[in-house]
Amino acid sequence: MHRSIYRLVFLGALVFFALNGGAFAQPRTINDAAGRKVTITDTSRIVSIGGAVTEVLYALGLADKIVAVDSTSTFPEAAKQKANVGYMRALAPEGVLKIGPTLILAIEGSGPAEAVEILERASVPYVVVPEAKNAEGVLRKIRFIAEAAGVPAEGERLASAVREDFAALGHALKGIKQRRKAAFILSMGSGSPIVGGAGTSADALFKLAEIDNALSAVSGFKPASDEALIAAAPDAVVVMSERDHAMPPEKVFSMPSLANSPAAKTRNMIGLPGLYLLGFGPRTAHAARDLAAALYPEANIPALPGRSWTAAASGGEAKAK
Repeated sequence: MHRSIYRLVFLGALVFFALNGGAFAQPRTINDAAGRKVTITDTSRIVSIGGAVTEVLYALGLADKIVAVDSTSTFPEAAKQKANVGYMRALAPEGVLKIGPTLILAIEGSGPAEAVEILERASVPYVVVPEAKNAEGVLRKIRFIAEAAGVPAEGERLASAVREDFAALGHALKGIKQRRKAAFILSMGSGSPIVGGAGTSADALFKLAEIDNALSAVSGFKPASDEALIAAAPDAVVVMSERDHAMPPEKVFSMPSLANSPAAKTRNMIGLPGLYLLGFGPRTAHAARDLAAALYPEANIPALPGRSWTAAASGGEAKAK
């Protein structure tokens, strides 16, 4: 009798751990993007820092394990309903830890450094996720997040589907006969506009979309001088379409340094949501296709096959303003 009861309890425990294996997994150690060895034992309460990290977790079917996100996590829409720990580059350790996470996944570049140092020393595993600026980097990011979350098989399936999207993108862009150049403007204040030069995520997306960066002479996200903008002479200006980043064409093309550019003459200004445009997550091939379609309308670039994680792409296709 007692043996039967013990056996039932044992079998019940096996079922419990089988159903919750992603949360109470065998301890495993991974090497993160900061070169640290981090041991993970529990993925039941994840704080996701970085819009692409959150997007990948949702695409992996792990929405229920996410207890908080950062302010760049704007897709899918459901992510906005999660607790928010603030901007990824202005983290407050106490705000992150009070959520009670069992795992913190933070995109490379999160900060400030002092906050990251405190979080790395906390008892909760803090894992730095590698950033990506090309197709292979996106696949690596997906596999890394899946491994950290304890679902490597799901990560491989997602990576395989995204790889197919990038292959379809390459085929779709074959209709482009002559490359054009564009300038990415991150923001405009009272001084010179902040633009996306060489080495930036904007520059990387331009490469995927078969677009030349008119401001490749600039390095990083930096203010551009009037001389640099005049010399750039872009065929289009690309901006983020969110309300806090949106810039009216009248303001952009009224700048003397752009007023006589080919983009100003045709009022060719293209807006895309920031995370979609610069996040380098599962939807990146679609973002590159939309950007190319807006700049090369005569090429009739076909849409890529729809995916469950792209069906509600924030803002839809790029629009020329």
